[in-house]
Amino acid sequence: MKTALVIDDNRSTADSLARVLKALGMQTRTAYGPSPAMALLRTETPDSIFLDINMPGVNGFEILKYVIREPRLAKVPVFVCTSDDQPQTRAQAMSEGARAFLTKPITVDALESALKAAGLL
Repeated sequence: MKTALVIDDNRSTADSLARVLKALGMQTRTAYGPSPAMALLRTETPDSIFLDINMPGVNGFEILKYVIREPRLAKVPVFVCTSDDQPQTRAQAMSEGARAFLTKPITVDALESALKAAGLL
């Protein structure tokens, strides 16, 4: 079973996304913010990461940079999940290594398409 790490400081949003991923057949872990996410990423290697950008303290772009630079995590697809649908945010996410840019609220169809494109479904 493929694993997914959901990183979002909004518990409701994170839990909702985790439920949809579970319904799609993935095992999920949830980190409610950047500090718990970094703690998990130091010891675990998920098959995919679903990452919010706008979080207090360390933002999602900093976590994305860490994932890309860390050899153990570098090939893990990161799906940016944000309500910030500005063209510059999308461009930055993709240029920094995100596999896909998903705008909240994320539809099941968009999620399935991104997972299929990454070979996770």
